[in-house]
Amino acid sequence: MFRPQPEDPSESVVEVRVDEVIQLFDTLDPFPFRERDLDKDAEEYIVSWARELPHNRPIKIIIHAPASEVQGDVARQLEPALSRYFNYRAEAIDRDLTDLFRVGRRSLAIGLGALAACVLMSTAITKVLGVGTVSRFFEEGLIILGWVANWRPIQTFLYDWWPVARRRDLYRRLAKASVKLQTVSTDAA
Repeated sequence: MFRPQPEDPSESVVEVRVDEVIQLFDTLDPFPFRERDLDKDAEEYIVSWARELPHNRPIKIIIHAPASEVQGDVARQLEPALSRYFNYRAEAIDRDLTDLFRVGRRSLAIGLGALAACVLMSTAITKVLGVGTVSRFFEEGLIILGWVANWRPIQTFLYDWWPVARRRDLYRRLAKASVKLQTVSTDAA
């Protein structure tokens, strides 16, 4: 595996070295090569490097492989296979984001209902017990409980979705990445 070294300053480069192009893909996947999932280690390597690259530049993936691998049919299908896989992952993450917002909306409805119930109960307690330390204790406690019930939906809508959206956008960038195969000497270590 190589450290990214940009050839063109307008592109961000991820370089990978393999002995066989097929190493990039899950060999247990029964689908034809072009539709196979990436090997988990290969995906993690590519994604981890791409995550560190500037967000405002296109990505280029350079695969270093022996000459015999660069000329094969698998090599010609590599760019569409990588693009298909990363598009699939971006769509899966987009569904996760949709689910996160769906759960957030439900949590918000429950939280607002709990807050309304707590406010009504605190008002009722004040009317029943009158103004005093005990009624103030229950009133404040119920108001705090009502707001705590909204903690999770507030966290979801303010913070939780950002990392998911960032990961989806990274996979979209990787799906658009150009892929270049370069021959490497089989003697090189």
